[in-house]
Amino acid sequence: MMTAPDDAVLRGSISEICGALAVGASLAQVDDLADFLSLLQKWNATYNLTAVRDPAQMLVQHLADCLAMITPLRRRLTELSDVFPRRLLDVGSGGGLPGAVIAIMQPDLDVTCVDTVGKKAAFTRQVAGELTLRNLHAEHARVEQLTGRPFDVITSRAFASLQDFVSLTRKHLAPDGVWLAMKGKHPEAEIAGLPADVTVFHVEQLKVPGLDAERCLIWMRPTA
Repeated sequence: MMTAPDDAVLRGSISEICGALAVGASLAQVDDLADFLSLLQKWNATYNLTAVRDPAQMLVQHLADCLAMITPLRRRLTELSDVFPRRLLDVGSGGGLPGAVIAIMQPDLDVTCVDTVGKKAAFTRQVAGELTLRNLHAEHARVEQLTGRPFDVITSRAFASLQDFVSLTRKHLAPDGVWLAMKGKHPEAEIAGLPADVTVFHVEQLKVPGLDAERCLIWMRPTA
């Protein structure tokens, strides 16, 4: 099947973003990322999954932004190489951001997205079905109501303050697990407000291609 010109341009842009971020992406993964973005645009027209409407802005503000997490996350997963199956929980995932992107880029990682809004969880299930992502799951629930085995990594992107994030998800974190929060500017006040038994062990500055804004990752773990 021939790729439509617009599709070819989109896939080329995604490949350039992955290259700029040093994220190795196969042709199949680039296709999945493009299809995910198309689904997000389609659903957003009806269900208002995100306030960002312009496709070019979605590419940068959502897809590139989430892809910037992949290389740092891969480093952490390498440290967990003896832990299988590895599990990640994405809290307040919204339109599968970053959970669906992580599931595409890390097929060996079991990803669960949780959101309190039913239509957002339904969208993530649709993504998992249409893209045949067997490692992507969606839960329509409050995170504190989840049950089941703990997670090796718990992520959030524009979910809540760091204090609320760790407090609401602590019971879901595996003994050697970590929290990974994506933030804009360095959140000094939020870090200062963390419980005494939570340690910030790394703050990683990110450069998102095409995005003129500060972004960083806050890595945390329970204090030993």
